[in-house]
Amino acid sequence: MSPRKTRKVRPAVPSAPLGPERIEDWPDGDWIVRPVPGAAATKPYRCPGCDQELYPGVAHVVVWPTHSGATARRHWHTVCWQRRLQRRPG
Repeated sequence: MSPRKTRKVRPAVPSAPLGPERIEDWPDGDWIVRPVPGAAATKPYRCPGCDQELYPGVAHVVVWPTHSGATARRHWHTVCWQRRLQRRPG
C-alpha cells in the first residue's frame, strides 16, 4: 500500500471589488443595483427571474428596492434583471 499524499494548502484568493452601486428607475419603482464580477462571486444563489442557480464565479447583479434595506437584496443574472418586465407570469 502506498502512503497518502499530502495536500497543498491553497493561498487565500483576494476578493475582487464589487462594482459601484447605481439607482435604476423602473416602472415598478426605484432599485439599487450593484454589479458583482465573477471573481467576487464565491457562493451559489438562486436567481428569482429564472429560478436557476447562480454558480460561484458567474458575474451577476445584486438588486434591492430603494425604500427597503439591504435585507431585501436578491442576486439576479444580469440578463434576467434587464428582461424581468418582459417575462410572462407563471
